[in-house]
Amino acid sequence: MLRTHTCNELREQNITQRVTLCGWISAVRDHGGVTFIDLRDYYGITQVVLHGIEPPPRESTIQVRGEVKARDPDAVNDKLETGRVELHADTLAVLGAAKNALPFEIADSEKVREDIRLKYRFLDLRNPVMRDRITLRSEVIAYLRKQMEKLEFVEIHTPILTASSPEGARDYIVPSRRHSGKFYALPQAPQQFKQLLMVAGFDKYFQIAPCFRDEDARQDRLPGEFYQLDLEMAFAEQSDVFAVAETVLAGLFKHFTNKPVSEFRLIPYADAMLSYGTDKPDLRNPLIIRDLTEFFAGTNFSAFKGKPVRGIAAPTAGRSRTFFDDMLKFATDTVGMKGLGYLTLSGGELKGPIVKFLSPDKQAELLNLFDLKDGETVFFICDRLPDCNRFAGQIRAALGERLDLIDRNRYEFCFIVDFPMFERDEESGRWDFTHNPFSMPQGEPTADVLAYQYDIVCNGYEITSGAVRNHDPEIMKKVFAVAGYGEDDLKLKFGALYTAFSYGAPPHAGMAAGIERLIMLIADDENIRDVVAFPLNGNAQDPLTGAPSELAEQQLREVHIKLR
Repeated sequence: MLRTHTCNELREQNITQRVTLCGWISAVRDHGGVTFIDLRDYYGITQVVLHGIEPPPRESTIQVRGEVKARDPDAVNDKLETGRVELHADTLAVLGAAKNALPFEIADSEKVREDIRLKYRFLDLRNPVMRDRITLRSEVIAYLRKQMEKLEFVEIHTPILTASSPEGARDYIVPSRRHSGKFYALPQAPQQFKQLLMVAGFDKYFQIAPCFRDEDARQDRLPGEFYQLDLEMAFAEQSDVFAVAETVLAGLFKHFTNKPVSEFRLIPYADAMLSYGTDKPDLRNPLIIRDLTEFFAGTNFSAFKGKPVRGIAAPTAGRSRTFFDDMLKFATDTVGMKGLGYLTLSGGELKGPIVKFLSPDKQAELLNLFDLKDGETVFFICDRLPDCNRFAGQIRAALGERLDLIDRNRYEFCFIVDFPMFERDEESGRWDFTHNPFSMPQGEPTADVLAYQYDIVCNGYEITSGAVRNHDPEIMKKVFAVAGYGEDDLKLKFGALYTAFSYGAPPHAGMAAGIERLIMLIADDENIRDVVAFPLNGNAQDPLTGAPSELAEQQLREVHIKLR
């Protein structure tokens, strides 16, 4: 054995024992003839004392043998689990030498530019903070798998090489060597396969599924690939999926955090867009958006009259004029609004740029609408729909942040339900699917029908998306016809599913939860790449391996590709 103990294992009961440790040299302190080393491995740190032995450079991998002794009373370090003992080494072997110059300090790797961190990710992951995040990922996935098995879901792996289908994002395509001019696609999700499993007679399916989408990165979205807890249930309705989601997800957050976890509120999509300006509301923010369209219809203020108007009341007592100027600048320069009106109740009187346009009766009505208190301000957002709602949501979020109104010590969950089935594309003018094209409509398939589609949102992040599936070929034909697809398109692009539904498909429903977003929330981290061992950067490149890379001409010939 290369070691008898790990670097977090030695305690006072090990004093006088001869042991062997292996690890990386985290720190070196030379005290003139006596050298102290912090030896680090995956499990922790042990202090090693060297007498007359010259250590190799920091971050070298070494093996040390010697006797465990108690630390001097004034040298005890209770911040370490091994802080009451030290290893006095009489032999040191270098297992892997490191260069003298490191690209960055391991302990400070989180402060280093991301491109450097990703290029030397193997060093970045030596940072105990990063190590703990990746370990947390393993523990979260193990917990999810255990809970799904308890609920009698069967884990089934679906194909990685499949056919391209129009599911929203761009596919990653893989050329076929054996079939010239044809391509596989990496799955954006196991959507069709899990529905086929329901037709095949499996009652409850789940998978920790890899998904591949050629889309741009965001703060909460990885480019390229990600994982999701994917599940589907036969003979199930929306409420059945919700019950599983609450059991598994609420249990997950309670198991891994000490923060309070809310009940799962049910919010229709239309209400979310009006009250929060987004279908991903952060319910820790107490601010609510109100519809003031009718209120301003009864005024002579031409800038707002006859147009959609939203209002947000916020506590601004003690805020200087600079705060309001900064909010205006944010609204115009960042959000893209034409302006940001506001009125403040001060000393029992409304004050602000537009107060002159409101009669005393309208002022009293406004105070009553918002139950306005002294020191509170109503901000006004006016624009065409849907921009008005979206702008109001961004102002609400900014006010919540800048006024420090968000309670970051809890998790607030909600189901967003009743999504529109279709939306009109502004450029082409045609109707397109807003969510999943395989969802069941809540009535006759027309352009304005709602769908049995739902998201789960936590603290402003969409963590789960799902739907009751459309399992009826006749309804499917009508739904796709609204989006301009004929039956021939269905057979060509979704042939397996369309055919399977003609052989006795059960009603079924499911969802998929993003693993990385769940871990990011549990770890209280704002960078989703921190919870992935080897992620692509924001430009979908891997500085470590050089992916994507060029191929040799022979490789291209084998898959019948010529670059142009």
